[in-house]
Amino acid sequence: MINDEGEMVDLYIPRKCSWTNKLITAKDHASVQINIGHLDANGVYTGTFTTVALAGTVRAMGLGDSAIDTLWKKKQDEASKA
Repeated sequence: MINDEGEMVDLYIPRKCSWTNKLITAKDHASVQINIGHLDANGVYTGTFTTVALAGTVRAMGLGDSAIDTLWKKKQDEASKA
């Protein structure tokens, strides 16, 4: 679709599972998207967050909690190296 300024814009941007990197379809009603808030050294919310999306198949296999834990540890490791 083209907006009033002549720029090409998408009406729908599909989500991808953060764990499996597969597309989350519109019919996947078991999928979730979670925002994980960032805290400073004192434990106060900084106003920033990391978004994690999980497909229903990951949750159905019972891997949702371990997937979030692993993804968050990976994110923390990347932040500490930078």
